[in-house]
Amino acid sequence: METIREVHVAEKGLAVVDVASADEATALAVQTALAGRWATAVADRTTQTPGEPGVRLRCYLDLRQEVGPALHPCRAVSGEVPASSSAGVLEVPASGHTV
Repeated sequence: METIREVHVAEKGLAVVDVASADEATALAVQTALAGRWATAVADRTTQTPGEPGVRLRCYLDLRQEVGPALHPCRAVSGEVPASSSAGVLEVPASGHTV
């Protein structure tokens, strides 16, 4: 993954979140759960490094800007995350395929 730049963590409330999971659907569900709660610059895909298990993605959060209530993590993985009105946020249905 790319080096974290100072601008991404320049102020209190800004965070860089690296997600690692066994599959793309789980990684995107975690990102969707975060984006349902806080302003988030989302990744549009996961990456896989040869020789390393699973997939990775990185998203950027601004905890100063809440956009919704907290979601229970099991709801995110099961695909029950409601569609967000934020542009670029992915919904992961129960089938595990992104839409």
